[in-house]
Amino acid sequence: MKKISVLIAFIFVVLSCGIPKTVIQSKKIIKGNWSLDNITYSESGKFNVTMLNDASAICFEGSKWRFIPNNNTGNYSIINQNCEVGERYFIFTIQEIDGNTGLYDFLLKPTDAKEKSVSNAGFRLQLTQLSETSMQWEQSVLLDSKPFKIYMNFSKINQ
Repeated sequence: MKKISVLIAFIFVVLSCGIPKTVIQSKKIIKGNWSLDNITYSESGKFNVTMLNDASAICFEGSKWRFIPNNNTGNYSIINQNCEVGERYFIFTIQEIDGNTGLYDFLLKPTDAKEKSVSNAGFRLQLTQLSETSMQWEQSVLLDSKPFKIYMNFSKINQ
């Protein structure tokens, strides 16, 4: 009888802690190919920003991204010929911040082609907008000890 009670309690915990329906819907929408069209900032001016410890923001503009939600992996390709071109890999998760706001944390961790992390570094971005055709990420950093936001604007590539 004690084993059955423990089993029922375990099942209840698993079911109550499941993935929120909105996260599942977000993964369905994000699946596929995207273009990072432009990167903008909360302040005006010229900034030398390195994205994901990889390349400058200018190199990321026009990059092509692929998201595979069933195993939380993806890749992006830098195609700007003035930069180190090529494909990079990552794993990601989407976590709902608050069911009332519709905002999500997007956690991205660069990996090699075999999904192994080289530096164990990861990046927390906020998924502030997601539709069938567009997506926006927001990253908050400090610039001269003041909050500074980086906005990454994507569009879906139909294939």
